[in-house]
Amino acid sequence: MQPPSVQAAVVMQLIRLDNRWQPEKWEVIRVVPDASPPGTPASVVYEDNARVEWLHPGFALSLHRDEAEGYFLNLSTPRPFVFVHWREEQGRARPCAVTASYHEAARLLDAGEPVDGVPMPAEWIEWLRDFAAIHYRPEPKKQRIRPPSFKGARRDE
Repeated sequence: MQPPSVQAAVVMQLIRLDNRWQPEKWEVIRVVPDASPPGTPASVVYEDNARVEWLHPGFALSLHRDEAEGYFLNLSTPRPFVFVHWREEQGRARPCAVTASYHEAARLLDAGEPVDGVPMPAEWIEWLRDFAAIHYRPEPKKQRIRPPSFKGARRDE
C-alpha cells in the first residue's frame, strides 16, 4: 500500500553576494503544490542581477505512520513547515527530498546535511493534521520507581 502523499515543487534561490569568500549562496524559498510528473527538469522562473529562482518539480511529500510524532510536533508550532533536504552539486543546488517531519529533518541535520524549512502551503496543513490525529499516540508516562534511599525519607528536616 502506498503512503498518502501530495505532489510538490521546490523553489530554490541563488543569491549573488558581494563577498570575496562566498560569491553566492543557495536557499529554499518555498514549496508549492505541483502536478508535474517525476523527472520533469528544473527551470529558471525568475532572474535578475542579484538572484535566480529555480523551480524543481516532481517531488512527493509522503506521510508515514512511524513519523507521526514528528508531524505532530511540526503542527504544534504557530506556522508548520515543509523541510527540504538539498545538496550542491557542480555549483548548482538540487533538492533531494521533502518532509513534514521534525524528526526526519533533525536526523538529516545531525548527519551534516543541508536542510531548509519553509512555511507549509495552507492547503496541506489540514491534510497533515488529519493524518497525525489518526496515527499519533503519545507514549504513556511511566511511573518512576524511586530508589530505596528515597523511600521513607523525610525531606523537610
